[in-house]
Amino acid sequence: MDRVALAAFLRARRAALQPEDVGLPRGRRRRTDGLRREEVAALCDMSVDYYSRLEQPRGPRPSEQMLAAIARGLRLPLEERDHLFQLSGHAAPRRVRRGDHINPGIMRILDRLEDTPAQVVNHLGETLKQTWMAVALLGDETAYTGRARSLHYRWFTDPASRLTRPESDHSEHSRLLAADLYSAHARDGSDSRTAELVRALRTASPEFEALWAEHPVLGPYCAPKRFQHPQVGVLELHCQTLVDPDQSQRLLVFTPVAGTESYANLQLLSVLGGHLGRP
Repeated sequence: MDRVALAAFLRARRAALQPEDVGLPRGRRRRTDGLRREEVAALCDMSVDYYSRLEQPRGPRPSEQMLAAIARGLRLPLEERDHLFQLSGHAAPRRVRRGDHINPGIMRILDRLEDTPAQVVNHLGETLKQTWMAVALLGDETAYTGRARSLHYRWFTDPASRLTRPESDHSEHSRLLAADLYSAHARDGSDSRTAELVRALRTASPEFEALWAEHPVLGPYCAPKRFQHPQVGVLELHCQTLVDPDQSQRLLVFTPVAGTESYANLQLLSVLGGHLGRP
């Protein structure tokens, strides 16, 4: 680990990142070039003391998990993420066609959707990042580990995961998730994480096995999605999707039609968000 070079690299990237790049107000009294240390620490989900010691430089050797969080927080492209790992004495993460490193462009868009339910997911249905409104609507989907990281896996193996959808929609949603995995499996092949997940689901869930046998295929139209929330009831939301072709990740943005009951309920949820999901 090259502590001096790592510290200089972190300071330079922090100075280059502007408040507007991460959805923060600039304010009138800002004297720091770029972001403040406490702002970067918050973006990286770590303590200010820990991040500050890395920049000074007197911090411990960061783990790979910490480095991944720093790379996301500083909006580093893949090349700079790899350099960050190497400065810390770790091998650069293996480049895979679909990874957990979110494209900086996708992150900049997500930062500007703070008051809208939105999240970044990968091809396995693993949620990589959520706005606080998405947490208020769906819960913290980034907290799961192992196979449970995948919404597809949770849906077919954990009954509690279905509480976010009206019961009358369960059958159709099961078919959509199975079709989504069927499409991903066709692209990725039998020697992939997708194939491993499919094999696990076919063993664990008779429902998934039955759907898989039908060779489900997604249609071109994405109907509005209905969500069941314990505080505000049912919300009908349209889901706009932005696909990042480099990482094969999707930015999902959920919006109601203005003037509808769902619009009013989502406004109510934003008020309740301070108690339900807002940091």
